[in-house]
Amino acid sequence: MWNLIFWIICLLINLGLLAIVFYSLLCLTDLEVDQMDPFVATANINRWILLEFALQAALSILLLFTGHWILFLVAVPLTCYHAMLFIRRQHLIDVTEVFRNLNTDKKHRMIKLGVYMIFFTICIFRVVLFAVNLIINDDDDIDSY
Repeated sequence: MWNLIFWIICLLINLGLLAIVFYSLLCLTDLEVDQMDPFVATANINRWILLEFALQAALSILLLFTGHWILFLVAVPLTCYHAMLFIRRQHLIDVTEVFRNLNTDKKHRMIKLGVYMIFFTICIFRVVLFAVNLIINDDDDIDSY
């Protein structure tokens, strides 16, 4: 039962990370085609960056403390990248340089989106696996009485 709860928490964290990265990609794309003002776009993206970093760190810590070493080793480079950006004060998008760094920012967010999609797929698989396993084991317990 605890494994199922753990994987549901990981699934919800990944869903939040996917939503944040997808939203920031959408804002950058709208900015690229002049659908959005640079001030509004950077304000909308910068509002969610710290939450993304916190969710990624929470996911990595959760994987570390529960002993999921391989997934932790896959998640820790992105967490270290976020920490490096935060320490260097490069985590926020600057309004004056947004057009100069637009393609680079989009590429970084596409890579993040790919990593988060891989984690989301793994979490979905594990939730289904543990839910089915829990249902099958509960049916065996009922039949034994």
